Amino acid sequence: MDNITVSLSPPEAAEIVKDYVLKSGLSAECVCDYRSEAQNGGQMILLVFEKYFMRTSSRASLSVALENLQGQTRVCSVGSGGGKGALFGFDWGAGEDFAYTAINALKRYELGPR
Repeated sequence: MDNITVSLSPPEAAEIVKDYVLKSGLSAECVCDYRSEAQNGGQMILLVFEKYFMRTSSRASLSVALENLQGQTRVCSVGSGGGKGALFGFDWGAGEDFAYTAINALKRYELGPR
């Protein structure tokens, strides 16, 4: 899991993440794009991506939450999956690598150190 605060609105950040992730490989797809708005005007967006990794012969998922409910836009990126095998679902780094994809997409908009 990785967190970042950015200088963009949640919808702006979400579009940048979607473009970046979907262009990172033909096997990536956005399987969920949920958006909600609070009464105070704050926004929350949940993006869920799935990608096939050839090096592990498995799929990994990426969940990205973007919200500005308390002011600045915060982004939380969580990767999972990427394991292989019935008994041991080791993540050989695919899930973690996938999580950094969203952070890399927004790096130039980051506010302050993480």
